[in-house]
Amino acid sequence: MSAPSFDFTGKTVFVAGGTSGINQGIAEAFGRAGASVAVFSRSQDKVDAAVARLEALGAPAFGAAGDVRQPEAVEAALKGCHETFGEIDVVVSGAAGNFLAPALDMSPNAFKTVIDIDLLGTFNVLRLSHAYLRKPGASLITISAPQSTAPTAMQAHACAAKAGIDMLTKVLALEWGEHGIRVNAIVPGPIGGTEGLDRLANSPEAMELMLSRTPLGRVGTLDDCANMAMMLAADLTSYVTGAIIPVDGGRTMTGGGSYGSKVPPRNA
Repeated sequence: MSAPSFDFTGKTVFVAGGTSGINQGIAEAFGRAGASVAVFSRSQDKVDAAVARLEALGAPAFGAAGDVRQPEAVEAALKGCHETFGEIDVVVSGAAGNFLAPALDMSPNAFKTVIDIDLLGTFNVLRLSHAYLRKPGASLITISAPQSTAPTAMQAHACAAKAGIDMLTKVLALEWGEHGIRVNAIVPGPIGGTEGLDRLANSPEAMELMLSRTPLGRVGTLDDCANMAMMLAADLTSYVTGAIIPVDGGRTMTGGGSYGSKVPPRNA
């Protein structure tokens, strides 16, 4: 991997969901770029492993285990990060849950679970971070998905949650601009090496369909998302806020649909 072109020496970055997938890639990219990095997710073992990886990269690291649905856990993690490293410059809120299921096979609790993890969790992370942010100058980044604008079969829960995240991003950009805080969203498309892609394109047919609807004709990489996160956190985008930015090879432009007709329904 090439050396990062961004320098975040002296900056503090907090990544919710930073122990796997896209969020782990973002956390480690900031660590390689000189930042102090805090990660937060439900599994203590994953948190410990993520902290060890960051420290192996030479990054000062802090970790806390907890659930984004629980405000007290989020508050404790942010407070711990602040006490360890000082004011927080960058917050990435990326904890998420998803599965494939037609609406008629989805229980209210299953629908609520994804809403609570994705949307309520994002609200908790951003809202509770406010007291610990560098003001002015902080950059908040949410992780959305193409389902936020593209109606997609078997994704009623994710479509609703991600649409909410996009609007929450814009509202907080409006409300917090006066504090010098920028709020933007990244919309990853099909990204290789993630649990999300494994679940949603879970057969050769589904993957072929996914790629046929992606103008660049390939899956993205963790670095594609991490580079966009660092760009949004850098001074060079200091006049960008309220933006919903696809990192999807053009996938969003081709609309929704489904992830393949052979996906079995899930009773949840």
